[in-house]
Amino acid sequence: MPRICIYPKDVAQLTGRSYDAAKRLVRRAREAAGKPAGALVSVRDFCQLTGLDEGEVSEALNRKSA
Repeated sequence: MPRICIYPKDVAQLTGRSYDAAKRLVRRAREAAGKPAGALVSVRDFCQLTGLDEGEVSEALNRKSA
């Protein structure tokens, strides 16, 4: 089953940022999507903030977890 949520660890590995910088980026994506603190962040939410291609990010996440 394909993953649709993204976590700071994933963001750190995908972008090469530190874990703390990835946490801030995920928090910004959550806020930009209008979600409350603690809500899950989808790949779509993250990609809308960063401008990354949703298909490429999903492919990388699903390849990594397989």
